[in-house]
Amino acid sequence: MQSKILRFLVIFLIIVLLLAGGWLWLTLNWSYSQGERAGYVQKLSSKGWLCKTWEGEIAMVTMPGAIPEKFDFTVRDDAVAKQINVLAGKRVVLNYAQHRFIPSSCFGETEYFVSAVREVIDSPAAQVPASPLAPSAAQGQLSTPR
Repeated sequence: MQSKILRFLVIFLIIVLLLAGGWLWLTLNWSYSQGERAGYVQKLSSKGWLCKTWEGEIAMVTMPGAIPEKFDFTVRDDAVAKQINVLAGKRVVLNYAQHRFIPSSCFGETEYFVSAVREVIDSPAAQVPASPLAPSAAQGQLSTPR
């Protein structure tokens, strides 16, 4: 009788561990969404007591003078974190994958995992051509023939 209970507990424990491992594998390897975010990196730091991950934040500015929206992200690859640090102060595009329902913050504090970064090269601002009219014509003072 006691061996049957022990056997049941061992099998139950193995099933629970397999289900937990499968859930963890699924949430880390299957992304809910993927995309890109552009902005200026505000912070990037290595965090965690046991599981160190890079946690960062970019400010996404839609137009000059607007209040920037913040985007929090996690970087698990040290090489990508190093690239982000090199591009600090420049406008960057982050490629990310969203992984939902990860059972622990040990893998990252956010659900957005950055896999690549690139610098945004803005084209020079379009210059407005000078008016071909003379300054007096531009002010509405047209000269009439006499």
